[in-house]
Order: sequence, then C-alpha cells, then structure tokens
Amino acid sequence: MTITRIDTGPRMSKIVIHNDTVYLCGQVGSGDTVAEQTRDCLSRIEALLAKAGSRKEDLLQVTIWLADMDDFAAMNAVWDAWVPAGHAPARACGEARLARDVLKVEMIATAAVTSPD
Repeated sequence: MTITRIDTGPRMSKIVIHNDTVYLCGQVGSGDTVAEQTRDCLSRIEALLAKAGSRKEDLLQVTIWLADMDDFAAMNAVWDAWVPAGHAPARACGEARLARDVLKVEMIATAAVTSPD
C-alpha cells in the first residue's frame, strides 16, 4: 500500500494519493462575493488536481460548505459553468461556520487519477 502526500505541512497535506484516488484538503478562495470565492476555489482545486495527475473531469465527489445557504444559487451558477457536461461528481452542499468570518465557501474534493482522454 502506497500513500503519497504532496505539499505536507505540520497540520495537513494539501494532496493525498492512495490507490489511484486523490484526496484534497478543503479549499477556499479569495474575493468579496461567493461567486468570486467559488471561482478562485475551483481554480485552486483544478491546480491541485493537475499536480496530482488528475483533472476536473475525474472528480468523484465534492462536499461544499457555504457560510450562508442564501448564497446557494450564486455558488451554483459558477459551479455549473465550471463542471464539464457529463462529468458532474457526486456532490453534497450544506451550511457551516467556516474558519474565518470572511470565508463564504469551502470545498473538499476527491478524484481519480486517470490519463487524459
């Protein structure tokens, strides 16, 4: 059993790979609105997936936490434009108090390691 940890710090790894499955730590984004934070968050996820040998088409599951469920539609507008047609992962979304008051969204993603089509 091989476990690969990438960008490991004292508290967590940004990426953990085990059995061709990529686990990402929670990602947040910057910006004043939930749409801006969602775009930045998804960009960070995409960069980490590339670093792990994966891509957004290979997402298996994403858990999304919103600081306020009133932001659900605005977050979904960005999400829907980002997810490739036919490649939507299993997904859950809930409301939670996030680590800092300025944060509006956090995403936790799991993906497969696959070769590009």
